This record gives sequence, structure tokens and C-alpha cells, in this order.
Amino acid sequence: MNKDQTRTALIAGATGVVGRELLTLLLAEPRYSRVHVLSRRSLAHEEPKLEVHEVDFDELNNHSKLFYVDDVFCCLGTTMKTAGSKAAFEKVDYQYVVNLARLANQAHARRFIMISAVGASTKSAAFYSRVKGRAERDVRDVGPPTIHIVRPSLLMADREENRPGEEIAQKLMPAINPLLAGPLKRYRGVSAKTVAETMLRLALDGPEGRQVHHFFEDS
Repeated sequence: MNKDQTRTALIAGATGVVGRELLTLLLAEPRYSRVHVLSRRSLAHEEPKLEVHEVDFDELNNHSKLFYVDDVFCCLGTTMKTAGSKAAFEKVDYQYVVNLARLANQAHARRFIMISAVGASTKSAAFYSRVKGRAERDVRDVGPPTIHIVRPSLLMADREENRPGEEIAQKLMPAINPLLAGPLKRYRGVSAKTVAETMLRLALDGPEGRQVHHFFEDS
């Protein structure tokens, strides 16, 4: 094994738009010798350094040994429409996320890199943003010493599920992005690939500690 292939990673949410991009990057990155994926279903990938673990996220404590890695990436996230209720949404975007961070810390993972959303705040009037804010807060409380939280706005990507509102927004965003200047830059649409590349860069070369990152794409 190449001496540079010393890192191991675990990713949850590898079937989402960012997760798919991130998994491809991790498998191509020579500094990772092993990539573990937590998934509710099997994946089509067949790579020598890839291990896919089909798990029930409600029973994640039964898989604590999988968290003995260097870097844990959390790309979990759903929508109110897909989840079907506030309680179901909160389970995925809060409970699962915080539990991942807790297990990562207990296994002495070095870094936890997660997707949140622009506007996340425990004080937000919007339920979605409030849940994201609570997740960020509690991940900081229970997670590893180094935590990177990325807050994209609208994700520019092709999705398997039908989201008419987002499809319209994506078509309009190239014209809207340049108008979002100053503090509004963080609301610019950003490609899923850019988010994945940022997460990988933060894991490999980012500073230690707890930080929040926004995106300012120009197109």
C-alpha cells in the first residue's frame, strides 16, 4: 500500500445528490485506503476499497464499530414532502445526524463533516431551518473535536425524485446568482459537486476546530 493511503472514511447519505458526488471523490482520492458507506440499500459501485453496509439508521448503535475511521461525512437530509411529517423529517435531519456525530466521537474519529443549510438557526421561525440549527448545535456538543458544517443554499443538481419547485428555481438561479451580493451571497445556488469537493477539501486540508462554511458561487 502506498504510504499516502493511510486514511479511512465513513459516509452516510451516499445516495443523495451531494453524497453521490462525494463518494466518487473519496474513491478516487489516493489518500483514502478504505471507504465505508452506511446505506439503507445496496449500491451499484464495485471498488476494491469500498465497503457498503446496509443498516437501519434507527438501530445505528448496533454498528458502532464501523465508526473507527478518521473522517465521518454526513450527507443525510430529506424534505417535508418526502418525509411525510414533521416528526419523520426531524428523525432524519436531526436525530440521525446527531447520533452519527455521537458515535463518531465515541469511536475517536478525527473529523466530522456535515451538510446543513443556509439559514440554519435554533431561533428561526421556519421549522426546517430550526431543525437544522438544532442539529448543528447538538453535533457540536457530542461530536469529535474537529467539526466542519457546510451550509449550501439551493443545490444545483439532477435529482431522482420529482421536485418541481426546485427545478424551476434551478433554471432561474443562473440569472439570480449575480444579483445576490454582499451578505446575500450565501443564498446563491451551488452545485452539488462543489459542495462535495468542499467537504473533501475540509477533511484533507481543513483546520482543526469547529467551523461553519458558506458558498459564494458566481454562476
